[in-house]
Amino acid sequence: MSLLDRITANLILMLQRPPRQQYAALCYRFTPSSGLQVLLLTSRETRRWIIPKGWPMKHKKGHAVAEREAYEEAGVRGKAEKDPIGYFGYMKKRKSGLTVPVMVRVYPLRVDEMLEDFPEKESRTLEWVSCTEAALRVQEPELRSLFLNFSRRAEAIVPEKFRAVGR
Repeated sequence: MSLLDRITANLILMLQRPPRQQYAALCYRFTPSSGLQVLLLTSRETRRWIIPKGWPMKHKKGHAVAEREAYEEAGVRGKAEKDPIGYFGYMKKRKSGLTVPVMVRVYPLRVDEMLEDFPEKESRTLEWVSCTEAALRVQEPELRSLFLNFSRRAEAIVPEKFRAVGR
């Protein structure tokens, strides 16, 4: 199959199918020295900065999938909010070479615990950063906006002891 044929086939498939659905966790914490921080991790193959996300799981709601992915990919435990704070889209490249559109529903997850050992520890790099820094590192424009909007939204949930710190 020529490159032009493959591009045409991908385009036809993208136009015919609705986007696939994934669920993600926007993991956050508050620290005395830095205030609000969000967790970024690298993807396994391209090593670009992302947030934990995954495909739907049978008998699990979206926020529960987000919690599970946060544990597996980043080794964090916490409670995700039941309502998403937004969505972002991206093109997922499959092993076959086909790309498919994916819409990711994002749930905030306040991190209560970071584990030393977790399933994908060896294949990812993790980093806590500000929302502004996270927005600079990720490639998806809608995810950038989610980080910046979350920073403004977090003002209402910042614990009192962190209010005067690191803005």
